[in-house]
Amino acid sequence: MWKKLLLVAGVVAVAAIVVKKVRAAGEERALWHEATTPAEDVR
Repeated sequence: MWKKLLLVAGVVAVAAIVVKKVRAAGEERALWHEATTPAEDVR
């Protein structure tokens, strides 16, 4: 019983870490895109 609970907790923890890394990579990519895209001339 405890082994199954620990296994499930481990899987959930790993999944949370992966989701966090994927989100961080997406946010960083968006920032780089915004920083390297020329601004529109709004006059």
